[in-house]
Amino acid sequence: MSVVAVEGLTKSFAGRTVVDHVSMTVEKGEIVGFLGPNGSGKTTTIRMICGLLTPDSGTGSVLGYDVLTQSREIKREVGYMTQRFSFYEDLTIEENLQFVARLYELKPVAAHVDRTLEQLGLTSRRKQLSGTLSGGWKQRLALAACIMHQPKLLLLDEPTAGVDPKARREFWDEIHLLAANGLTVLVSTHYMDEAERCHRIHYISYGKLLASGTVDEVVAGAGLTTWVTRDGNAAFVARLARLPGVDQVAPFGNTLHVVGQDADRLAASLAAFTAETGVAFEPGTTSLEDVFIQFMARAEDNAGSDAERAQKRGEGR
Repeated sequence: MSVVAVEGLTKSFAGRTVVDHVSMTVEKGEIVGFLGPNGSGKTTTIRMICGLLTPDSGTGSVLGYDVLTQSREIKREVGYMTQRFSFYEDLTIEENLQFVARLYELKPVAAHVDRTLEQLGLTSRRKQLSGTLSGGWKQRLALAACIMHQPKLLLLDEPTAGVDPKARREFWDEIHLLAANGLTVLVSTHYMDEAERCHRIHYISYGKLLASGTVDEVVAGAGLTTWVTRDGNAAFVARLARLPGVDQVAPFGNTLHVVGQDADRLAASLAAFTAETGVAFEPGTTSLEDVFIQFMARAEDNAGSDAERAQKRGEGR
């Protein structure tokens, strides 16, 4: 049985659909990435999965519990790390963890706190005030609080925002270690390198789930073709972007990446461009970032009013 198996989850606020019939599964021991632009519905979906919000419609189970009727049971078995640091900054690391242990009625409190401090490498800082911690150490404290009650599912909502690359890598090393020991993880992120460290990914845009699978499957399923030139420069970007078959043009260091969905049309346009300018192109590898930019370009932003969306489509004034 899947740890998470939901179908058709829908949630609206003030008449606006934020999550629109989202279905997904997460298997035991998996690290599953949940990706999408700001306002796409990631946090709302996570909150429905962990029992903090009740879906307007849809069905499913989390850890064998019904998402519609057993939210209390789900909350006891889930660790949820929010986007913002939400612990008491005028308490020490140890005092914050003692507070969390009492919330979960863990006994003896001291033993659970000591074990968690040791597991996350926080023992030497146990007496440090939380408000004096760097972003990376605050993140480590938040993770410690989430796993102290030994949940079966860990939900992480953009957990590495605002921390340095070293702290991000150490955090992900810890997540993989936890998954190797049987913990299931669903993590939302904006970072492509983090998405590539997940076993599978789900991409959501403006409330709709657009793609699911391994990174390779999602990239292949997008049907994009990429060409690279080392001869071009930023001056060519605008000209290339206007060519038939070109969907994206992006500088990467001293190269330009040109991406399109219609492989034949793209190749013909670039051949003509080469004949005119002498700029040579060679086949490139489509990246996950290319795919996500394409998804974002295709998705309709449902944040505006119906009239605004109609006007964008040319159906209103």
